[in-house]
Amino acid sequence: MRNSGIVASLAATALILTACGSSGDSGEDGVTTLTINVFGDSFSLKDNRSLYDEYEKAHKGVKIVENRSDFGTHHQNLQARLTAGSGAADLEVIEVGQVSGFIGQTDKFVNFKDKGVDTAQWTESTVQRASSPDGRTLIGLPTDIGGLAMCYRTDLFAQAGLPTNRDEVSALWSTWEDYVDVGSRFVGKVPGVKWFDAGGHVFTGILGNEKETYYNAKGDLIVEKNKTVRDAWDLTTKAIKAGQSAGLAEFSTEWNTGFQKGQFATVTCPAWMMGYIQGNAPETKGKWDIAKIPGGSGNWGGSYVTVPSQGKHIDAAVELAKWLTAPAQNVKLFKTIGNFPSQESTWSRPEVADYTSEFFSNAPAGKIYPASLEHAPVQVVGPQSGVIGNTFAGALNSVEQGTDPGKAWDSAMSDIKAAAGEG
Repeated sequence: MRNSGIVASLAATALILTACGSSGDSGEDGVTTLTINVFGDSFSLKDNRSLYDEYEKAHKGVKIVENRSDFGTHHQNLQARLTAGSGAADLEVIEVGQVSGFIGQTDKFVNFKDKGVDTAQWTESTVQRASSPDGRTLIGLPTDIGGLAMCYRTDLFAQAGLPTNRDEVSALWSTWEDYVDVGSRFVGKVPGVKWFDAGGHVFTGILGNEKETYYNAKGDLIVEKNKTVRDAWDLTTKAIKAGQSAGLAEFSTEWNTGFQKGQFATVTCPAWMMGYIQGNAPETKGKWDIAKIPGGSGNWGGSYVTVPSQGKHIDAAVELAKWLTAPAQNVKLFKTIGNFPSQESTWSRPEVADYTSEFFSNAPAGKIYPASLEHAPVQVVGPQSGVIGNTFAGALNSVEQGTDPGKAWDSAMSDIKAAAGEG
């Protein structure tokens, strides 16, 4: 699932704890109400509750209530509720870039290794991200994984005189430098249309194929001295200064409008982005296709289902968490909203491997995303990785608004060091 901005402090969010996030109670009729706090689409299949309904039909004594909020508010509220010792839902979803920030609070979550979970269904690295350093505690069960591709508007490519066939488009950009070069060819060819949506997405895509970005394997903050990060910044700001970016902040109203009105021709596209585009711009069906990501591989996204230990229905919540993260459910979610299953064993199943997206011009999504993950490195994630990523997105947006790239970099470094306690 997607990663978006964190926009308020934990102290402030402590003031907006809501009753709807609290753990469910058993009513007089004997029904156990389980609450699950999520961000984005998570487990709902489009506008209905069929996945939850399926579980409720098989478990007559259970009712599921989903509370959905934006990415930043969701994670802030969770931390505030854990600190307060009350108010968390029975199940809480945590994004992959955020989970490391909760690992130091293992006492506040159920340990799935004590609950008979078979961790062999996921790759070792996926499980490791949500595990304590000694590997004895697992606070979350993996849901989806992002992979990386490039979604593009075939109609806008045609207007600009670029090829529209996905194989020919993939051949345009073997590297991210090539991608920016093609953007220079595109800019100015289609009135009112930019090459990409936001610099933050290009920056994230470039780093999606790197093992060490913000932290090294020892857990040291290396972002300022890491040439890989600075090179990604420089290439992204080069593209911005060349007029390639629409400058639309992720998940903003303006971003959604950009999809609907065709204000950009390409978007860095992890699997979950397919569902987001379909949900926000249904009238663009058939105008999109999916090409390989520059560099050929990478990952962006993924989440974990956790069960806070403060809950009143621990056993029932654990069973629901197991079911929601089982292969059968993950495959359904992929085919419906695009969240690619994290269980590698599902990738060879016909319903995944042979899946094509009608919305995206019958692109073979079931083959594109596993291919992008095949050679992707296991990325090092640190406690502030999510915050750092958001800081860079904001800094790049300021460049899009006219801030000098050097000054924006310095400001970002200052904010990152402060967040990491090094300022």
